[in-house]
Amino acid sequence: MKRVFLDANVLFTAAHNPSGKAALVIELGKAGHWRLCTSIYAVEEARHNLGIKFPDGVQRLIDLVKGIAVIQHDPAAICPVKLPEKDRPIFLAAIKCKATDLLTGDLKDFGPLMNKPDKTVGIMIQTVAAFLASIVANS
Repeated sequence: MKRVFLDANVLFTAAHNPSGKAALVIELGKAGHWRLCTSIYAVEEARHNLGIKFPDGVQRLIDLVKGIAVIQHDPAAICPVKLPEKDRPIFLAAIKCKATDLLTGDLKDFGPLMNKPDKTVGIMIQTVAAFLASIVANS
């Protein structure tokens, strides 16, 4: 079964737009189609950004995170992929929770690694839209 790691921007988007694709990924995961995981770091980043931009979304974020495995990355771990320092905790947490997929909207930093699991220790990095499209294509 897939283990899908959610980056902060995916959590943010799902909380801000409960009828969008990011929220659908969470809904389907909670329904048992795949396992969901994220990190304390990602949840805190999403909470912080929602608090600034869309305070009404903070409670929705808290509700969304219920039922998702939330882990702490290992700060002593060495990141096996070249990423900016701010993104390393996300990738390290995805490794720690044995994610098969990492969903992110961060095209700037993760874009060059998307759809290249051979360069990301086997983790498929995709946008939410690409992930959902691959699920439909493979069903």
